[in-house]
Amino acid sequence: MVSIDIADACVDFPIFDAKSRSLKKAVLGKAGGRIGTASKVPIIEALRDINISLRKGDRVALVGHNGAGKSTLLRLMAGIYEPTRGRAHVRGKVAPIFDLAVGMDPEISGLDNILIRGLFLGMTKKQMEERVDDIAAFTELGDYLSMPLRTYSTGMRVRLALGVVTSIDPEILLLDEGIGAVDAEFLAKARDRLNELVERSGILVFASHSDEFLADLCDTAIWMDHGTVREFGPLREVLQHYKGRDVLAEVENR
Repeated sequence: MVSIDIADACVDFPIFDAKSRSLKKAVLGKAGGRIGTASKVPIIEALRDINISLRKGDRVALVGHNGAGKSTLLRLMAGIYEPTRGRAHVRGKVAPIFDLAVGMDPEISGLDNILIRGLFLGMTKKQMEERVDDIAAFTELGDYLSMPLRTYSTGMRVRLALGVVTSIDPEILLLDEGIGAVDAEFLAKARDRLNELVERSGILVFASHSDEFLADLCDTAIWMDHGTVREFGPLREVLQHYKGRDVLAEVENR
């Protein structure tokens, strides 16, 4: 059964340069998690006492200020980080999509990058070869697909990466938004593909600052605040408490 179970989990990062301890404490203490002081080595407490249980069909938004712990929580769910204390148990094939550019080589063609990016996301070569034509059509890049990635603009790279990302079949989709560089028309097209991707996935956890994307893809939300879960509940209620207004009503009225 596809599931994510996190119980009393903490993620700590030690800082071994003790000479600049006071500076790190002053700066990092404002930016994200707390700085532990019990040890001779300063510790950034990136996540503290996280308790989350997700099952197939859950569509969860991650919201919070920059440095609140959203990306760290996604990496804990992906198995990239192990909890320092507590436990994190994930069942199912995970597709972590934190940076659309990861797994892409600027010196090879767009077509070759489709295959490499797919392999990076856990697909087989055969699976990606079967998807190439569909991905190429979606990107609308035409002859550019035979050219090196370094010749692409930022928007073109995002188109290519989105084409690959939205073609995979994950059981658990962990998505950190990074798709703002494309034009509005293509973004609307990408949103339809993302909705289809979400329908194919068992669990979605989506960190984003876009109210429209969250309204499209999620129905519940986790509000992260300085490395802790401040609230976990229905999307509308959590966003309203986080932002101090009914942002979904604003989205619906646009």
